[in-house]
Amino acid sequence: MSSVDFEKIYLNQSRTYGRMRIVDSGLGWKAAAVTTGGSVTNQQPFLLPSEEVGLTYWSRGARGWELRVHTKNQGVVMLDGFAQADFAALKSELQRNFDVALEHREHSLRGWNWGKTDLGKHELIFSVNNRPDFEIPYSEISNLNLTGKNEVAVELNLSDKRAGDELVEVRFYIPGTTEKGKGEANGEASIEATGEGEATNDELTEQPAANYFYEQLKDKADIGQVAGEAIVSFSDVLLLTPRGRYDIDMYPTSLRMRGKTYDYKIQYRQIEKIFLLPKPDDQNHLLVLQIDPPLRQGQTRYPFLVMQFANTEEIEVELNVDDAEFAATYADRLHKKYDQQTHMVISHCFKGLAEKPIVGVSDFTSKYQMAGVTCSLKASEGYLYPLASCFLFVTKPTVFIPYKEITNVTMSRVGAAGAGSKTFDLEVNLKGTGGSHVFSSIDREELESLQKFIEAKGVRVKNDDKEAQLRLNMALRETSDVDMDTESDDDDFKSGDDSDVAEEFDSDASVSDENMSGSDAEPSKKKAKN
Repeated sequence: MSSVDFEKIYLNQSRTYGRMRIVDSGLGWKAAAVTTGGSVTNQQPFLLPSEEVGLTYWSRGARGWELRVHTKNQGVVMLDGFAQADFAALKSELQRNFDVALEHREHSLRGWNWGKTDLGKHELIFSVNNRPDFEIPYSEISNLNLTGKNEVAVELNLSDKRAGDELVEVRFYIPGTTEKGKGEANGEASIEATGEGEATNDELTEQPAANYFYEQLKDKADIGQVAGEAIVSFSDVLLLTPRGRYDIDMYPTSLRMRGKTYDYKIQYRQIEKIFLLPKPDDQNHLLVLQIDPPLRQGQTRYPFLVMQFANTEEIEVELNVDDAEFAATYADRLHKKYDQQTHMVISHCFKGLAEKPIVGVSDFTSKYQMAGVTCSLKASEGYLYPLASCFLFVTKPTVFIPYKEITNVTMSRVGAAGAGSKTFDLEVNLKGTGGSHVFSSIDREELESLQKFIEAKGVRVKNDDKEAQLRLNMALRETSDVDMDTESDDDDFKSGDDSDVAEEFDSDASVSDENMSGSDAEPSKKKAKN
């Protein structure tokens, strides 16, 4: 069995290169033992059986020349890093081993941003003047959103296998209308990215071209990692953020949220934290997922998903995997069957599939023996949870504040006991240029327990009223000291004997002066007339 090897080839834009080999049984790729950074790689070898090899294309790539293989059932395989001189040998081996022709594909280099989108079997192709400008495999698409009447946003998966900057979103502006059902033959679809659609049959239903493109691409994108049966599904789940009810299908590496208007695909590695908290109304539980990158609806970003479940709601489900697969893959993370409260079941599934711990309540308890306190953030009412390592405010907006990022906490409008306002404000000041968050209208009876809890976490607590009283006392003390000094100076002042000022202030002296001026005045005037 003869074979041909090609060195320093990159598989699907991976960070590490490897060796590609072609034999009559299929195509294989194995990563190099050591990366360019000197660290040992553990990437698994890739094997593509000969019966899976379909159309093949040769074109310029990011690291030289690229072989693009369209498979029967495994999407698109991209092999980059070939030299131009490898074309002849590669074409000969593909023809001899798999009976497929290697087609040379030239990309458009005009730099235009308008053209035509073709939705093929495995990828979206944007073409300019009948030449492909770029391709996006459906397996790389994570989410789609209608961001406007004529605009569709395509969000791409993030990968830890790539180095440097990544493209995370592409937006298509598609004006005009199209006939519903047009272009669906043979599983293919095409939309002109510019120009106005024209109706050719009055009986056909018109719709915006962007809507049609969105619906077609959404169906195609499902071919990726979420193909096949879901491991477990939950229907009609209430989400407070983003608002609505969604069906949640959980797959091995990702989950799909299906709503009436929006659909989302979330990879489990996007989930950074999972919170399961009892709502202070004592009737519901909140399941909060922190995700990065966040979900988007138009221009609105949602870094937190907040689900609500009634405490009395229960569910009975069984994982959609056979016993052998469960024992080999999920036995240490999930249960084969569940029959308990819904919030416990779904949170355990998230914990097992995302492999992240669940953050629960801390040892803080409010005056009503709850894990959080009612308050407001600006104009939004919600609940503030003092947890083991952070503050968490829910629901809109959801705010996550780790204690290590806090400079200090200031309590204001406290007042004297039994007087003044019945509520107080808690201002959390963040380090650096993080600004602050003010949680207002907290019941004054929660003051002592909150202050003790926050101080126990090593966070400095300031009381505005106490500090203001101290400043007032100091000011009064300084004023009192000044008054005492002034009185002392007055006592020390001596005015001397009364005889020293008698001729100016003595009453006898004044009378004598008047008498004298009266007798002398007339003679003086008479002399002046003369």
